Parts: sequence; structure tokens; C-alpha cells
Amino acid sequence: MTEKQTTGTAGDLTVPGRPAHAKHGDAAYWARVRRIVDAAPPLSDEQRATIRAALAPAVTALRQSASTKEKAA
Repeated sequence: MTEKQTTGTAGDLTVPGRPAHAKHGDAAYWARVRRIVDAAPPLSDEQRATIRAALAPAVTALRQSASTKEKAA
């Protein structure tokens, strides 16, 4: 990789490995992310299950929030 990697920030969160000048909508940044993801090996079933378990509480909260907003409308 030729571009110098530094630590950027996203709000209060530190984003390691993200170029400091990259913005959320930066097409070059997302093209780089897609290249990295495309080059990665596929996830195993165990890895998928671990990710789903980690994200399940957030997904449930989002669904409950969405259904509450629909009822209020």
C-alpha cells in the first residue's frame, strides 16, 4: 500500500487504519474497503454465527424502535 495510513476519527471514536483525510462519503476510501473485502476469504459458519449473536441485541432494538415509530404514525 502506498498511501500512508494514519488514525482518523469518527466523532469520538478512533478508527484505526483509516486515512485521516477520508470522509464517510469518500469514493476512494470505499473502493479501497471493497477491494479489501473482496480479497478476504469467505466467513465460516461459526464466524457468521458469532457475528449474528453479537449483532442480535442491536437488531432487536432497531426493530422495536421502528415498530414503535410505525404505531405512532
